[in-house]
Amino acid sequence: MNPQELQQRRQEIRSAFVGHLIDRISRDRYPSTTMLDLIEESMGPEELEPYAEALINKIEQDEYPSFALMDRVRSLL
Repeated sequence: MNPQELQQRRQEIRSAFVGHLIDRISRDRYPSTTMLDLIEESMGPEELEPYAEALINKIEQDEYPSFALMDRVRSLL
């Protein structure tokens, strides 16, 4: 595998990994800080919108949303 193919494959794996984590936090009532940190450390520009939407949906679902989640959204702006 040449360096360009290797880079493309790594991108595909990273995207699949981050996509899976975003799906998980979307389903979990209280997503773990570790998962949120992993997403933020690993995501590329194309995952920014789906991640922000998942966090905003969590905030909208709670009568008293977590300040930590709101702060994470703010940090994405």
